[in-house]
Amino acid sequence: MKKKLYRSRTDRKIFGLLGGLAQYFGVDSTILRIIYVLLSLFVLGCPVIIYLVVALIVPEEPEDFNNNQPPYQEGNYTDIN
Repeated sequence: MKKKLYRSRTDRKIFGLLGGLAQYFGVDSTILRIIYVLLSLFVLGCPVIIYLVVALIVPEEPEDFNNNQPPYQEGNYTDIN
């Protein structure tokens, strides 16, 4: 089965693009967000424009999309006393 890039519905802060990239490459989305912020600071705005353009191009993941997220991203926690 071929992997396809989607904007994440569950791991998003703005458009879900970095969350989708993290799922696609199998890395933690926090790492990509830190890299993006540092890149934005040092390149002075160009990553912001690129982010907006790519966010408009990449489709949002379908509602029935099974991405097999690690348990720490699912949000299904129970209170154990």
